[in-house]
Amino acid sequence: MPDALPYVLILYYSRHGATRALAEQIAAGVESRSGIAARLRTVPPVSPTCEAVDPEIPAEGAVYASLDDLRHCTALALGSPTRFGNMAAPLKHFIDTTSELWVGGALIDKPATAFTSTSSLHGGQESTLISMLLPLLHHGMVYAGLPYSETELYTTTAGGTPYGASHLAGQRSDKPLDEAERHLAFAQGRRLARLALALEGAR
Repeated sequence: MPDALPYVLILYYSRHGATRALAEQIAAGVESRSGIAARLRTVPPVSPTCEAVDPEIPAEGAVYASLDDLRHCTALALGSPTRFGNMAAPLKHFIDTTSELWVGGALIDKPATAFTSTSSLHGGQESTLISMLLPLLHHGMVYAGLPYSETELYTTTAGGTPYGASHLAGQRSDKPLDEAERHLAFAQGRRLARLALALEGAR
């Protein structure tokens, strides 16, 4: 059963914590608006071995996502570090299990966005965001990037794109979000929440 309060599902994979930091800032933006909640969820890592060795509940951070988290969301923010200019395999693996939602049209007309982190400035931020956009379009979702009314897009020297929030994490993935990255991620969450409430009334 869906919660009484509509929620934005913030679904991400984060290996070293950089993408998770963006997810938490997007959640803060969502919850800056009344009448809607943020739900943080992650996905388990994947392995080339066939035996499952990871616990069913992660030791820290968000719990693992279920299809029902996705089915009942009012909007979706999808986040991943870049892997050679593409989303990470664990997130792609989860998305590949959503065929039943696609068949039933569960996500049609819901707003969605994406966010990413990279270790280098030109490490594939925009192509990774676009790779996450593709399955969202197949699900019939309405994509919402970051408009240039967020003036930090003109001045950022690290992350931040019109395709979605991003973060330059550094070679060791230990750089914190800078002021512009924090602002843009917060603004992305706030915008997604506003659109979610507006489109919920129209569906």
